[in-house]
Amino acid sequence: MTNLLSRLGYLQTRRDRTPNLDLARDLAARDDIDGIREIAENMWNENKNIHSDCMNVMYEIAIVDPNLVTPYAVDFIKFLKSKYPDMVTGAITALAEIAKVKPEFLFKHLSDLKKIKEISTGMTLNKSISALAQTSSANEEYGSVLFPYLLEHLATCYFKEIPEHAERILPAVNEYNKYEFIKTLEKRIELLSGSDFTRLKKIIRIAEKL
Repeated sequence: MTNLLSRLGYLQTRRDRTPNLDLARDLAARDDIDGIREIAENMWNENKNIHSDCMNVMYEIAIVDPNLVTPYAVDFIKFLKSKYPDMVTGAITALAEIAKVKPEFLFKHLSDLKKIKEISTGMTLNKSISALAQTSSANEEYGSVLFPYLLEHLATCYFKEIPEHAERILPAVNEYNKYEFIKTLEKRIELLSGSDFTRLKKIIRIAEKL
């Protein structure tokens, strides 16, 4: 086992993911291309604990600097079909960050992103919404394809998901499409109460100022 892999949480017999986060920040801070490559290769490790920790490190690196993990974007797409839920969630988390710097890659793989969005729940669903929204925000072409799809989701999703997903879609909202966004939310806000209502009202106010 290499010195780098020995820093993974599993190999330190840790139940928390702090060692993985520390490793990710260290690799990102040093732009350690060789180290990142080793972690990326071990996302395919036969030991599910090691491959899970390596995925964790990779998406934490993506959060710090997505450019460092773009060489492995194809791997993340492949992991969307993993039988392990944590690998799927990690992959879409990384892709949501990559969308900020390489939206053209995500746009080429819309069918994969949409499929994950349609079959997922919880954090995996949330991150798929973020990935689609970041891609939509890149330019008018991508927005013309993706923004109506995102609005349709807001119009039909479970009412408790509306504030979270509306917030994640905000990066795709601009001065030209904000009216459709606001109209869609106003049609559903009556379903909400308490903190959910307040949160959605705040999102609407932010959109109005764009």
